[in-house]
Amino acid sequence: MENRENRVLYVRLPCNPIFPIGVVYLSDHVHKLFPDVEQRIFDLGAVPPLDFAKALDASIDEFKPTLLVFSWRDIQIYAPVGGRGGNPLQNAFEFYYAKNLLIKFRGALGGLRLAASYYTELWRNLGLIKRGLKRARKYRPEARAVVGGGAVSVFYEQLGRSLPTGTVVSVGEGEALLEKLIKGEDLAEERCYVVGETVPRERLIHEKPANIEKTACNYNYIETIWPEFSYYLQDMDFYVGVQTKRGCPHNCCYCIYTVIEGKQVRINPADEVVAEMRQLYDRGIRNFWFTDAQFIPARKFISDAVELLQKIIAAGMDDIHWAAYIRADNLTPELCDLMVKTGMNYFEIGITSGSQELVRKMRMGYNLRVVLENCRDLKAAGYNDVVSVNYSFNVIDETFETIRQTIAYHRELERIFGVDKVEPAIFFIGLQPHTILEEYAFKKDILQPGYDPMSLMPWTARKLLWNPEPLGSFFGQICLEAWQRNSNDFGREVMAILEEKLGCADLEEALSAPVEVKDKQLASVN
Repeated sequence: MENRENRVLYVRLPCNPIFPIGVVYLSDHVHKLFPDVEQRIFDLGAVPPLDFAKALDASIDEFKPTLLVFSWRDIQIYAPVGGRGGNPLQNAFEFYYAKNLLIKFRGALGGLRLAASYYTELWRNLGLIKRGLKRARKYRPEARAVVGGGAVSVFYEQLGRSLPTGTVVSVGEGEALLEKLIKGEDLAEERCYVVGETVPRERLIHEKPANIEKTACNYNYIETIWPEFSYYLQDMDFYVGVQTKRGCPHNCCYCIYTVIEGKQVRINPADEVVAEMRQLYDRGIRNFWFTDAQFIPARKFISDAVELLQKIIAAGMDDIHWAAYIRADNLTPELCDLMVKTGMNYFEIGITSGSQELVRKMRMGYNLRVVLENCRDLKAAGYNDVVSVNYSFNVIDETFETIRQTIAYHRELERIFGVDKVEPAIFFIGLQPHTILEEYAFKKDILQPGYDPMSLMPWTARKLLWNPEPLGSFFGQICLEAWQRNSNDFGREVMAILEEKLGCADLEEALSAPVEVKDKQLASVN
């Protein structure tokens, strides 16, 4: 029986000002099932850092929750762009690879600042959770805390050691879990565990999420429970998140999405997605980010994307822009035409490598030749905006020849879209727990089971920032030179320097991937 006294406070822990779609969707779902339950969203992403504790206290004092749901989005240890106190990747590479002692020392200082900031944020967020629960229990002794979100789903085993006893640690999606908490039902079958009472099941993160069909978020209701909502409406350049599906069917060796969201792709009905967009549109929003792991995860979902874009046109929203992560191997001429007509003005493709051989070894399921053909179709349809292409060098079995192939592939993308429109984003894979790459690292004795994936100690961090020898030092020097030459256009500088040093392969070499019997590295990892 539903407890009519439930009062749910969603606390989005501090992070970059990204639209907090997780807590918005959770509170919307709960309201549809339990319209009498009082809810409030409190977004620390819209609060100045010096006011975090005071603002949290005030929110709890006013609302007096019985259930605090903390959303923890980021524990982003490695990133290719500016972050905590500087550029984490640059700090690491200066420390590990610089030959000039002054630059090495600068990297060490930057790394120390990064580590201090990282651990400070970690302890601060844990402190906010403890503070919030303690304060809520002044008013409601039975108050409980749930902690979930992207960061928690990745590091759920490690974080549980630092959270208050009785905290429910949620992995993946939280709708079904909150339903049971509000009803007072047993949580044993949910993707969660209770700190100090139960332990996480083996491979908990790999369990299938609940199959819940999502309806359009009711923003009329959300406005009444979220005082900071207007913060995201002030700047009309802001992209507001809308989800069209959950799940990713692929096996990319380094990716955690397919683990957290599950392999079953669950499509949100197009009419519901458009109805949700329309509510935001009527509030002045013109920029939308489709927050799916992949907007078109496989060819079987092309018709769903076509239906959605056709209904956006039919709804009369003809002055919007949108962006998304897209598997460009799944485009069709019809879809390309609709993308341009509906205002797509930015998209990201994470091909990781321009060598078909390496794409296959990483289990990415891409045909790079098809990607190029589809990009030509997109250009022919009239696409003249930016495409960000994510490359992760020094992946499994990288060689100078596969680097040359990646350069050839990138130059062909530039020929299609224009040099100024193709932004190469250079990533070095941050090894994540629960991925195929982690199992590969165990098998190769790069990591030992029981390591701490949240550690920033240099001996651990160097392994988690995937840039192994024999090419690790080579890439380190390339990146250091690129930062020195033009840190504001790092990706293009990396590609230019690599081409200067190694040359460029014939495009056909990049698109060919002869199968060799010895190519078993990842195929044997379960």
